[in-house]
Amino acid sequence: MMMKNSFSLIVLMLIACLVISAFRYKNPDAIVHQAQKPNIIFIMGDDLSMNDIGPFGSKQVHTPNLDKLAAEGMCIDNMFNMVPVCSPTRQSLLTGLGPVRNGAYPNHTMIYDGIKTLPVYLQAQGYNTALIGKRHYAPMEAYPFDFLGGRDHDNGNGIDVDLSRAEQYIQQSKGKPYFLMFTSNQPHEPWTRGDQSAYDPEKIKLKPNMVDTKITRKQMAKYFAEITYLDSLVGVCLEMVKRSGQEENTIILFATEQGNSFPFSKWTLYDQGLRSGFIVKWPGKVKPNTRSAAMMQYCDILPTLIEMAGGKPEKMNTGSVDGLGKNGFDGKSFTNVLFGETNHHSDFVYGEQTTRGIIKGSDAYAIRSVRTAQYLYIRNLNFKEKFSNVLTSSNLFKQWMDTNPERSQGYVIRPEEELYDVINDPYNLNNIAADAKYSNTKKLLKNQLALFMKQQGDKGIETEMKALSRQPKNKEEN
Repeated sequence: MMMKNSFSLIVLMLIACLVISAFRYKNPDAIVHQAQKPNIIFIMGDDLSMNDIGPFGSKQVHTPNLDKLAAEGMCIDNMFNMVPVCSPTRQSLLTGLGPVRNGAYPNHTMIYDGIKTLPVYLQAQGYNTALIGKRHYAPMEAYPFDFLGGRDHDNGNGIDVDLSRAEQYIQQSKGKPYFLMFTSNQPHEPWTRGDQSAYDPEKIKLKPNMVDTKITRKQMAKYFAEITYLDSLVGVCLEMVKRSGQEENTIILFATEQGNSFPFSKWTLYDQGLRSGFIVKWPGKVKPNTRSAAMMQYCDILPTLIEMAGGKPEKMNTGSVDGLGKNGFDGKSFTNVLFGETNHHSDFVYGEQTTRGIIKGSDAYAIRSVRTAQYLYIRNLNFKEKFSNVLTSSNLFKQWMDTNPERSQGYVIRPEEELYDVINDPYNLNNIAADAKYSNTKKLLKNQLALFMKQQGDKGIETEMKALSRQPKNKEEN
């Protein structure tokens, strides 16, 4: 009787082994993925134009660590922000939702109550989640990161960020996967970090969308120095991962955020404001030294991170219902792009800019945009007013006006519609919206933008006028 029971037990064990082996054969990654989820480090610059770093074409800014990261991973050449200012940028990334839908569409803003965020999703997947550096989101309780210290603004005094705390966090997370977000203040103004003597203002080559003045060159040199300083911090992170002994199981992502704080970049929906450099290193998954032209935007990043962590983003309830009655993400995972399975992700990407509530901003200057691989369409909803921000009253802009008033005037006075052929006009200098040759293209994009605004619950000027109610400092007043 005992021999029969032993024989039956052996048979059952053999069957179980065969079932597990068959499952592994059909799903070779499934069990490994369950046993060892990847660690994830996400590094973000601040006010950094993508083509001011080596991996995206700069020949004059020294970025050896970013060059190394790009050589070990994939560069996404067509990643787009959804809002060209800091706080909404971070919150669209951390919620996977568009700026109007999540409530964080003006700067220095907050998301609606009940919306879920990145640390909530990843903690549910078994991750420790931490952030070091700049936060710039609200309300704080909606973002339950382990905060490791840092500043929301850097004046150049003392230590901006102590990355040794991040390394300690990594060491303490052994045995459990971690997500670590390092959000640098660089190269956001004031430009006080880095070796400014390394860049001679007279030798700097300015981009075609800029006005060549003495102040522009001087400030550009300071900006370049801060980019190199940021690159050194990226190097610290790369060495930190090496020392952890977990390099082969650690995904490293880098994003440039929105464009720099010169005219026609940050605060605008031109490519210099919304197009973002994005690099992904995933050992064994992403082929090194590769590029993708697939178009994607910041609301796609969170679904991708969830899928990297083993979750199913398409089944998530985001805590927000859109204008069409759906409660999922506005973005979708692009892991298939990272794996080289496709070079296409989206046909359209969108942008939104609100001046109401920004420093020295116009009382209301609502701007919306939609872009394809070839055309960028912009609607200036308050085009009869003047566009203004902290730049338009600066000495730099006054010098621009004196040197090239026609170009500078185009920054503050804009037509109702703008259309650019981004392939032949990458710096968006030639507005072809009035050219009858492009009337069908303009009509298509105008309709597509209207659909997006409806999905977001964006009522244009009416939404713009409610912007102050989305800022925590005005919460009690509204």
